[in-house]
Amino acid sequence: MLSENMLFQVATFVSLIGMTLGWRGVMTKYSGFYDLPTAWNQMFWGIIIGMVYATTYYSSLVDPYFKLIAEVEGAQVPNPGSLLILAVVLSVTVHLLLRRERVRKGGSHPTSGWALGLAIGGMTSMVLIFRFLQYEESIFSVRLLLTIAAIAIITPRCEAMITAHQGFMILNGRKWGAVFRSATWRIGLLVMIPYSIANPFGWVFIGSMLMIIDPKIEDWVWASIPKPARRRLRRIWASNEREKRSEKSFDEENLVQLQDSTGTLKQEPEETSKSTTVVQNITYNIHDSAISGDINTSFNSENE
Repeated sequence: MLSENMLFQVATFVSLIGMTLGWRGVMTKYSGFYDLPTAWNQMFWGIIIGMVYATTYYSSLVDPYFKLIAEVEGAQVPNPGSLLILAVVLSVTVHLLLRRERVRKGGSHPTSGWALGLAIGGMTSMVLIFRFLQYEESIFSVRLLLTIAAIAIITPRCEAMITAHQGFMILNGRKWGAVFRSATWRIGLLVMIPYSIANPFGWVFIGSMLMIIDPKIEDWVWASIPKPARRRLRRIWASNEREKRSEKSFDEENLVQLQDSTGTLKQEPEETSKSTTVVQNITYNIHDSAISGDINTSFNSENE
């Protein structure tokens, strides 16, 4: 059995991988077009809040639940009141953070919420993985590795979805409705995570919900991008798409020429295009010289 220090490092490393996957899956697509400093600031707050939240969650709900299903002497049913209070307090805290002036000024509620949720979910997964490893005799079983991977990947993304949607609703003026709805979703998440650890079929249910909600994430993030940046981003995407199509057609043309060749390869289109470009440049230079010469001649005749 590994020491607690080593187990903590493993839990931290795995949870950071989950946070990175959640960040790259959404935030990198719109990199440079949203308020990145505010998002990093929210992630800092998410780490602080997430540690308190995750520790309270484990001690008040997860640990009593596992003691109950393990039929430990003196185990009690987890208090539903603790579940409700924990979800509501976190939702109100997120609401206050996403209502800060620097977030409202840039309208970056969804992106800031995504970063905040990733940090909270990452800290939650770190605590759960650490505690889960402590009570396992061997850390090399297939079931254990799959459970750890599921906790590290799903928990941060689920919390990020809830927080980003809460920010999207705040951006649209539905302030306290966002608190109520996010608290409801968090109650479901807090219940399903320990259930899924004990019964792996629960991860299938959570994964199905993620696949249903995932297409809506881009709409939430898109709402936080300013209109001028949206137009510029569309032009960049269109330019990239044209380049991909031109490269694809170029590759197809090369393939056809190689298939039609009978021992002697034809001249490649790249060389042709280069020579054509050189001829065009020479022609343009000649025309420019002729035009400038005509203008200078007429100008001299008028002066005379």
